[in-house]
Amino acid sequence: MRKGFPTFISYLSAVIALLIISACNNDLKQIQQFNQISFFPVGEAENIHLQYVDSGKVKAILIGPKMLDYSNVANPFTEFPEGVHVTFFDQDNQKSIVVANYAISYTSTELIDLRGDVVITTQDGKKLETDQLYYDQKNDWLYTLGKYKASQDKDNFTQGVGLDFNSKLDIVKAQNSYAESINKQN
Repeated sequence: MRKGFPTFISYLSAVIALLIISACNNDLKQIQQFNQISFFPVGEAENIHLQYVDSGKVKAILIGPKMLDYSNVANPFTEFPEGVHVTFFDQDNQKSIVVANYAISYTSTELIDLRGDVVITTQDGKKLETDQLYYDQKNDWLYTLGKYKASQDKDNFTQGVGLDFNSKLDIVKAQNSYAESINKQN
C-alpha cells in the first residue's frame, strides 16, 4: 500500500493544482470584466435650444437634437452625438454660425472637438469647411490638422492641410496650402 500512496498523492496534488488554476482563471476573467468600465451619462437631453447670455445680451445659441452629460466621470465631458448648430453674436450683434455632425466638449481642458462636415460661416460670407476642428476655449484658438477649404466668396478660396487661427481671424497660420482665384472676364 505504501507504493500506491505516493502515486495517489501526486494525482490528488495535480487535481488540486488544476482546480486552483481553473478557479484563478475564472476569477481573473471576472476581474477583467469588472475592469472594463462602462459608464453612462448622468443626464440626457433631446431637442435642446440653449442660449448663453452675458450682460443682458445673447452671445450664443446652441441647437442640437441630443446632448449627453458625462459630468460623473473622472474627466467630465458633454457630448452631442447627433451634431450641433451654434450661432455666435459679436459686440455689434453680427453673427457667425458653426455646424458639425458631432461635437464633444471636455470640461477640465476646455477643449471642444467638432467632427464631420464642420462649417463655419461669418456674417460677411467667409466660410471654413473641414472634417474636424478643435477649439481651445482657454486660448481662444481654433485648429485643424486635416484638410480644409477657406473661402472669402464663391470665386476665391484657399485649400490645404493644417490650419490654426484665433476666433477673430486676426492671426491665421496655414501649413500646407494653396490659394485659387477665379477671374471672370466680361
